[in-house]
Amino acid sequence: MRMLIGLFTSNLADLQMEAAWCLHELSHSQDPEVVEACLPATSYLLTYLSGHSTALTELCLYTLGNLAVETKIVKKQLLPQGIVPVLASCMQSPHLAVQEGAGYALSQLLQSKESTEEIISLVLDSGLSQHMLRLVCSNLEQGMGVAVEFAWCLHYIICSRVNNSLLISQGTLPTLGQLLLALASMTTTSAEGLELLVCPVVRCVSNLLAEDEPCGGELQAQAEGLLRAVFVFIRSFLPRHLFIVQECLWLLNNLTADDPTLCSALLSLDLFPSLLQLLHCQKASVLVLTVLCNIAAKGPAHCQALLQKARLPSLLGALALSDDEAVNQVLELAYLLFLHWPEAAIDFVDQSGLQALERHRENLLLREKVEALVRIASQLAAPSQNCPLEDSA
Repeated sequence: MRMLIGLFTSNLADLQMEAAWCLHELSHSQDPEVVEACLPATSYLLTYLSGHSTALTELCLYTLGNLAVETKIVKKQLLPQGIVPVLASCMQSPHLAVQEGAGYALSQLLQSKESTEEIISLVLDSGLSQHMLRLVCSNLEQGMGVAVEFAWCLHYIICSRVNNSLLISQGTLPTLGQLLLALASMTTTSAEGLELLVCPVVRCVSNLLAEDEPCGGELQAQAEGLLRAVFVFIRSFLPRHLFIVQECLWLLNNLTADDPTLCSALLSLDLFPSLLQLLHCQKASVLVLTVLCNIAAKGPAHCQALLQKARLPSLLGALALSDDEAVNQVLELAYLLFLHWPEAAIDFVDQSGLQALERHRENLLLREKVEALVRIASQLAAPSQNCPLEDSA
C-alpha cells in the first residue's frame, strides 16, 4: 500500500492513473482488512478531487464512495478530513461525470446507519440540499445520471427525518412535483431508463407528504397534473417495472390520505377506471384498496360517488382474493361504506355479500372483522328485508 500510494502521488500522470485504478479495484473488496489497508490513501483521494484531471477526479470519487459504504472506520476518517465540503465543491463542477461521481459518493455516506447522527445534519447545515434539488431537476436530457444519484441522496435525507421541515420550507415538494410532471411528459417519447429517476423522486414526494405536519397544500396547484402523472407512470411501467407501480400507488395513498379535494379530483377525472383495473393485480391490490378506503373515509358524498364509479360487484369480487391483507382492506372499505352510506349495506346483502363473507369466517386473522361486518350489514339491511344469515355471535 505504501508503494501504491507512492505511485499514486507521483508526477507521472499515466502512472498516477494506473495506481488510482488499483485503489479503485481494492475499494470493491468485501474484506474489511483490505478496506482498512486503503485508509492511508483517503487523504490523497480527497486532495485529488481538487485537481485538474476530470478522469482522475471521477475515479477518486467512486473509490471514496466504495470505501465509505464498507466500514465505520472510513466514515470516521473521511468526515474529519472534510469530505462533505469537498463533495460540495465537486457538485459545482461543470463536468457531468464529476457531478455524478460526487452524487454517488455522497449517497454512500448517507446510506450508513451512522448518517442520521453524524452526516445528515452536517450536509443540511452545509446548505447542500438546495444544490441537490437543483441537480435533480436540471439538464435531464444529458445529466440523467446526475439527477438519479442526487435524487437518492434526497431520499436518504428525507427518510432520516432529521430536518424535513427545512426541506419543505425550501420548496422541495412543489419543485419535485413539477419534476414529476416533466418526467411524465418524457414517457411519451421514451420510458427506457426513466424508472431509475422516477422511483426516488416519487419516494421523496411520498415521504414528505407523510410528515406529521400537513404539507400537501403546497401541491394543490399541481394536484390534477400530479394525479395524471402518477397514472402515466403506471401505464408506462406496467407490467415490466411493477415496483414503480407500487411506488406510484403509495404516492397516491399519501396524496389522498388527508385531502378530500384530491379524493374528489381522483373520482371526477377519467383516471379512476385505471385504478380499478389494478384491483386484481396481486402486488398492487392492497394499495389500491387503501386508496379506496381513503376516499370512503371522507364521508357520505365521497362514498356515494365511489359506489357510482366502482360498482359493488367489483368490490365484492375482491373478497375472493387469496391475500389476507387485501381481504382485510376490503372489509375495512365495506365498513366505511356502510358507516357513511347505509344504502350500500342493503345492496351488499342483496348481492350475496354475506355469503361472500362466510368463506373468511374460519380465518383467525379476519374472523373478528368478518363477524362484525356481518352484524352491521344485517342490522342495516333488516328494515328492508329479512336477512337469512344473522350473525350468531
